Amino acid sequence: MNGIVVAAGGLALAAGGALLFLRTVWFHRDPKRAPKESGAVLVAPADGMVVYARPFRHGRVVSEKLGERIPVTEITGTATGEDSGWMLGIYMSPLDVHFNYAPCAGVVQAIHHRRASLNLPMLDLWEYIRMVWLRRLVQLFGRRFHLENERTTLFLDGERVRLALVLIADKFVSKINCFVSAGQQVRCSEKLAFIGRGSQVDVVIFDENVRLEVRPGVRVRGGETVIARIGEGTSGC
Repeated sequence: MNGIVVAAGGLALAAGGALLFLRTVWFHRDPKRAPKESGAVLVAPADGMVVYARPFRHGRVVSEKLGERIPVTEITGTATGEDSGWMLGIYMSPLDVHFNYAPCAGVVQAIHHRRASLNLPMLDLWEYIRMVWLRRLVQLFGRRFHLENERTTLFLDGERVRLALVLIADKFVSKINCFVSAGQQVRCSEKLAFIGRGSQVDVVIFDENVRLEVRPGVRVRGGETVIARIGEGTSGC
């Protein structure tokens, strides 16, 4: 009996130690990142799985799930000044690196923060298992969290394209830490922000003349994976 108690205590200590390691060390790991290519390309702003890639026109993007056209401003949380282009969403699981990176070199034009009275969970338990452990795609576009949760939107003016990064907080995220300010020049793959726990980053590209290099279900590495090529013709996934 005593042996069972000792074994159970040892397992509990090991589990607690593993959890502490994940929360204090692994979760905050900060690997060096550099773009795989240079030129007229955009690299992923975050580690994770691409959950959608859609065009938008006249300031709206179609949501089959809701059966309506969603204004881009509902996702960015602020006016954009553009009415056509492409949107990509990247879901970051709690196991992914949670730093966010500049998709290209440019100037941070503006930063907009929108609070929420309550952050909704992005996934239920089964969806979490599918996304995180089975690496299966779950459709997240147009869900309530996508439109209502707290978010920080960074507008970036690149040499060849203007874009916005929408950092969307999950239920248990207490703060989105932004490392840059409006008017600041940034390099491609430079760290821009950190979001705690599972979160999502949307990339809004204000240009239709791009060729997407990723599709939903593909995993990307922030600051490295090329997600789009600018000026190479309209394409979709």
